[in-house]
Amino acid sequence: MARRPKAPKKLSTLFNSTTGTLAQIQAKTNSLSLLSDIVRQICPDLPEDAFNIANFVQTTLIIEVKSPVWGQRLQFERNTICNELVKQTQGKFSHIEIKVNPQGHKKIANQQTYQSSKPVNQQGSVLAISANTAAHLLKIAENAPKGLKEKLEKLAAAANKN
Repeated sequence: MARRPKAPKKLSTLFNSTTGTLAQIQAKTNSLSLLSDIVRQICPDLPEDAFNIANFVQTTLIIEVKSPVWGQRLQFERNTICNELVKQTQGKFSHIEIKVNPQGHKKIANQQTYQSSKPVNQQGSVLAISANTAAHLLKIAENAPKGLKEKLEKLAAAANKN
């Protein structure tokens, strides 16, 4: 059997096609930005980062807010938003679901990991131990069992480095 050569597809045809995964993602992104604009027009007093159009499922628009206060504000305007959604989307969206998610608005860029040789507690923040505290730790370590004594001395040594 002879091998059939396949000509590579141009990237522009993939982006401009009306079917396929990229076209579906583009259509959904455009819809989400349109829906976000509708909510901003109806509630201009909401801060830029107070809400986020999270997704839409069938005829329901899911809006995430970062505090219950802004969720309540959107609840007051729920009927107005629904009516405008029906007009703008020709009935494609007719329901709104408002979810409070305080963690949903954190930017990934701000979530950089902090690598350090300094002692870190369970929450991930760097421990700051004064020289006075280090002296007390060494005094406690004198009468402590072997394993605890080593750990206390290590903490005191870290305080002396700072």
